[in-house]
Amino acid sequence: MDLRAREHIQTVMTLAGEGLPLRTSLALDGVIRESWTRCVHEHRLDPTCMRPAVILHQQQLREHRERIDDFLHMARYGLESLYKQVVGMGYCVLLTDSRGITVDFIGDIQLDHTLRHAGLSLGADWSEYHAGTCGVGTALMTGEALTVHQDDHFDATHIPLTCTAAPIYDPFGQINAVLDISALTSPKMKTSQHLALQLVKVYASRVENANFLRWFRNDWVLKLHPSPEFVEISPDYLLAVDAGGRIIGHNRQAQLLLQAANSGPVLGMALESAFNIRLDDLGQFMRATPDERRAVTLVGRGQVLFLHALPPPARRAAATDDMVAPVLPAPLAQLSGGDPTLDSQIARAAKLVDSPISILITGETGSGKEYLAKGLHEASQRRNKPFVAVNCAAIPETLIESELFGYLPGSFSGASSKGKRGLIHEADGGTLFLDEIGDMPRDLQGRLLRVLAEREVPVIGATRPLPVDIRVIAATHCDLETLVKTGRFRDDLYYRLAGARVKLPAIRQRRDLLWLLHKLLHEEEPAVVLSREAEAALLSYSWPGNLRELHNTLAFARAVCRDGVIRIEDLPDTLLGAAAPSVRAHPDAALHPPAAQQLLESLRAAQWNISAVAQQMGKSRMTLYRHMKRWGIHSPKHTP
Repeated sequence: MDLRAREHIQTVMTLAGEGLPLRTSLALDGVIRESWTRCVHEHRLDPTCMRPAVILHQQQLREHRERIDDFLHMARYGLESLYKQVVGMGYCVLLTDSRGITVDFIGDIQLDHTLRHAGLSLGADWSEYHAGTCGVGTALMTGEALTVHQDDHFDATHIPLTCTAAPIYDPFGQINAVLDISALTSPKMKTSQHLALQLVKVYASRVENANFLRWFRNDWVLKLHPSPEFVEISPDYLLAVDAGGRIIGHNRQAQLLLQAANSGPVLGMALESAFNIRLDDLGQFMRATPDERRAVTLVGRGQVLFLHALPPPARRAAATDDMVAPVLPAPLAQLSGGDPTLDSQIARAAKLVDSPISILITGETGSGKEYLAKGLHEASQRRNKPFVAVNCAAIPETLIESELFGYLPGSFSGASSKGKRGLIHEADGGTLFLDEIGDMPRDLQGRLLRVLAEREVPVIGATRPLPVDIRVIAATHCDLETLVKTGRFRDDLYYRLAGARVKLPAIRQRRDLLWLLHKLLHEEEPAVVLSREAEAALLSYSWPGNLRELHNTLAFARAVCRDGVIRIEDLPDTLLGAAAPSVRAHPDAALHPPAAQQLLESLRAAQWNISAVAQQMGKSRMTLYRHMKRWGIHSPKHTP
């Protein structure tokens, strides 16, 4: 324990533990001193004990994230925007839930180990009960934005840190989350964090207001501001009003405004009790009315504000059996023939086509993850820009860095004299699809995380990274959460990629398989049809290879069928072996096709020399063996 830590512990014990009067050199603001007192007398924390950061296990963290899953997706853009304001200044950005658990995080991955050791990472518990006086925990206790700077911290472990936090309230007046920016080092003076405090307040308010508007999108929403020029674009106060003219929601500033003007709770208050207007008057405060004529007066204080009223959307007619479902973009609608599970996943993904949120698509190998990724790209505003698919499992580990990031001429031994543009930069302006992301080497995951966080590509051999504008969609058949638990996949990269998760059903689980069969058969010329027996065999098969196996099966059957009809004998042996007995080819009947008769004659002429016949027919020996098995042809040299 160093001298600074010992002196800090003595200070805490003097002020909070023994309750002695303040000396001038130990002056603290009242919020910090009250927090120290709580830590000792309510939380029973020992100021002489320097505690390591409390980091939750992945299962516990996942439970905390799932509780506010929709809010996390919505808030992510706010975190990224805030981080852009402070990047390069040593700060990291944290979002915690109402219990003080860090559920989202953005920081410099080069400091990953140091940040995690200090508790600046996903899963860290920053409640005052565990961490003592700190930005997040004390903001949760007081309900106010504040900076806890260096020696303000209760625990001597945290005195190198500076933490600035602001609570984010839900539309009903309860703390929903806390937004925090923290740094490992900073100037000694607490006033150095004044700008940080203002930034955190601004972005916490933006996230809070965005959540409010999402929550009350089907109700009257009232935007208010002291200036008519800002009332629509940047309102200070937000209220939601029901059909009876009662307030059913508010942002934090509106709550404080109305509580100051009227005693009693804000929720349930009649609109005319808060302002000199009634519900029937709101039509006069919509966009068609000039800004300067939208003034209202706050009851009880006489304060003048300007109001912009947003009406609820027109009510839809009651649902009936023949109502038309919401129309999906064509590139997404064509992926399903009516399977309910697939339809619900596609509909969910369709809401995010132009969102900055990253999407993680999961499902068995061959279940159509790349088709969905392409559909999302084609349905988005990036449709005229590149779609670059990267199979992370197919690129050799020794080449994956140069393939992804690119390199300058002569940057390493064997490098091309012309250099190479990386796949990530090829996707600039468009969509980067990272297939089989679970197979990416762990040491490269950190480099990818930095690209996604900073939107810059570190080209090998270059002195500075290149900026890149990409939408990221990742896919995997692996259980990434298990890989995170075992240390084979970075948790911070997982949570950045999994902004939204879409799970595709396997082919055997889909109810639209018949539609899919006919769709694939008519995508190529010449068109072919299925016999009843072949169709039954295809529908009864389990399709362990999913779409990939289905494509290959139909391509093979198309190639060997005759007269434009795929019959049971045209299907691959693997499928016939798994089909129900009623649809298997009978060996004796199978000798009738001309191809079988020609093969039998060729074998007899070559005295059953299969290698010679294969060379003569331009086929492999294994192909001939398959045909022989299908048509029940057995060599007299072997026991059938």
